[in-house]
Amino acid sequence: RLKPGWTLAQADAQLKAISNAVFQATLPPVYTPERVKNYLEFQLGAFPGAGGFSNMRNGYDGNYESPLWMLLAIAGFVLLIACANVANLMLARASARQREIGVRFSLGASRARLIRQLLAESLLLAAVGAALGAGLAQWLSRFLVAFISTKDTPIFLDLGLDWRVLGFTAGVAALTCLFFGLAPAFRATRLSPAVVLKAATRGMSGGREGIALRRTLVISQVALALVLLVGALLFSRSLAKLLAVDAGFQETGILEAGVDFSKLTIPPAQRQTYVLALLERVRAVPGVEAAAETSIIPLSGSGWNDFIIFAGVAERDPVHPFFSRVSPGYFSTMRIPVLAGRDFDQRDTADSPRVAAVNEAFVKAALHGKSPLGVRFQVQEPPGRVRPFYEIVGVIRNTKYLELRDEFPPMIYVTTLQDDRPTQYTQFLIRSSLPLGHLASSVKDALLQASPALSIEFLPMQTQIHNSLLRDRLMATLSGFFGSLAAVLAMVGLYGVISYTVARRTNEIGVRVALGAQRFHILNMILGEAGLMLAAGLALGAALALVLGQFVSTLLFGVQPRDPLVLSLSLAGLAAVAILASYLPARRAASLDPVSALRDE
Repeated sequence: RLKPGWTLAQADAQLKAISNAVFQATLPPVYTPERVKNYLEFQLGAFPGAGGFSNMRNGYDGNYESPLWMLLAIAGFVLLIACANVANLMLARASARQREIGVRFSLGASRARLIRQLLAESLLLAAVGAALGAGLAQWLSRFLVAFISTKDTPIFLDLGLDWRVLGFTAGVAALTCLFFGLAPAFRATRLSPAVVLKAATRGMSGGREGIALRRTLVISQVALALVLLVGALLFSRSLAKLLAVDAGFQETGILEAGVDFSKLTIPPAQRQTYVLALLERVRAVPGVEAAAETSIIPLSGSGWNDFIIFAGVAERDPVHPFFSRVSPGYFSTMRIPVLAGRDFDQRDTADSPRVAAVNEAFVKAALHGKSPLGVRFQVQEPPGRVRPFYEIVGVIRNTKYLELRDEFPPMIYVTTLQDDRPTQYTQFLIRSSLPLGHLASSVKDALLQASPALSIEFLPMQTQIHNSLLRDRLMATLSGFFGSLAAVLAMVGLYGVISYTVARRTNEIGVRVALGAQRFHILNMILGEAGLMLAAGLALGAALALVLGQFVSTLLFGVQPRDPLVLSLSLAGLAAVAILASYLPARRAASLDPVSALRDE
């Protein structure tokens, strides 16, 4: 909180002024020259606190800011398609009302007054749509929050309507009114009364320019629908790639158990012995195949890394791997192969030399592929603390650590048996072929027999991994929904324009049939016109998709924004549906009775 008389700008300037001194005083002694340079470039600053800080928005716990902005853009595209649809309907309605408008002109009505009347009708339509949309948005917002909220990380957001939400909704309604109402209003009031009143048939009243505008709107709809379909398939393929990633361990049949024994006030020197006793109780539960303790649950988003220094290497060349502290039996429980050396065992105690195991990525990055067995290193510690040496005794297969989308990071495993700072919380990984719900009940009973004061939480590891992909599932699900909705709206627009064209050209079609045109000629004529609109829309949409794809590249995994398979499938799928939407009115045109068509007014 700022002191009275201080502005945000003054506080920001003051913090920036002391930044260099603060970071100089806190510079870690083992940083490389490059890291020293980067560290000293950091600056403190003051920022408005009105919006708060949310890990869901800009932290590691989710970083949903970019996906939500992307979904807002997708929703905007769908809104444009819907507006184009309504604009086409308004154009058709204005065309049908041209005689009425001509009479009003003749009776002295000004063009501005008629435009205001038509816009008022559009505004009423937009207002009703906005009201219905606001109500639907309330329900969908709750669904969205429930979708990304988990048992471990529940999300509480104020979803109530306030003046900002209502103001934004009203603004969007006004813009949509202008978008789909302005062009039809100007188009309907542009012709002179004499021209309108002399129109003898419906086919004359439409006008080539009106038809061209309707076709332009359909082309735009098809283009935007293709962009959204490409995006939906990109996010779906990205999720499929993530689900197929080999994490390096076998997560099926694993139950996570978090045990909090802080209420027991066990002295630090006895905590590890107590945890080992709990672990033995878990292993004795019928149906448990294996169990182990770990400080880090893989793919939970939690972890830590630290600097290490190899024995005999200058401190200016440290390595920065990730760490995990595990008990003997962890690798067999997780089905992670030990590639060289040995696993941790009961020989590794608090009184024995410190030992560690490393993964393949560590061997490659830190030792350039040389055998690590017997290599000794130290971990960075605060000034004044002892830095014991660790000896590498095993090489472990690579596994994922923070996220599935990350590369295999260099990792060091140390054993819980040599932990000199045990906490009052531990995590067990339990493998069993039993249903995990039944297993959780049995394990809980066994642990509570040791002490009823224990606080225990369970989570299947597959659920943990599922939760780690919530952002990707959100994008795949909602982009798929909006992409499908956009395709449906575009096809409705195409169907409407073709049907309207057929209705306006009923006399012409009757004349063609009377002069000897075959029905398949009529069918080909109508489908040809639809095909031209479709081809133009697909070409424009493909170009837009290729350009806009670069903006989603950071949200994708294993898929290029310009993936040819995705583009081909989107083009083929949208074209197939569009042909079907065009065929129905074209077939109706081909089956018209020429006598009835010639009599049509």
